[in-house]
Amino acid sequence: MISIGAIVHLKHHTDNPIHCAEPIPSEHILKALANPVRRQILQWLKTPEQHFEEGHFSLQQGVCVGQIEAKLPLSQSTVSNHLAILEKAQLVTSHKVGQWSFYRRNEVVIEQFLQFLQHDL
Repeated sequence: MISIGAIVHLKHHTDNPIHCAEPIPSEHILKALANPVRRQILQWLKTPEQHFEEGHFSLQQGVCVGQIEAKLPLSQSTVSNHLAILEKAQLVTSHKVGQWSFYRRNEVVIEQFLQFLQHDL
């Protein structure tokens, strides 16, 4: 069983493990999940092929921030703030391709947090 304080191996878009010396940020995760907009973004990113169209880039790379913004009735800065909170909580990862930023769920951290909730809380 992996506890909330475990060192996580995050997956980057290249599928190379990134070692994180920080424990899973449970307070940041709980704060991120407290907002319905952020939960909706996580749901969309779980099955992006059902919620977003393929653009110039494959959805395998993640979802372009512009596509997420287009689905929400919020300003660009508000959406960026929601994504930053999700990223700080390590629930999503991002990478840039040229001028575009792409987001994907961080399934490793999500699974570890779910295990913590199921077994330790």
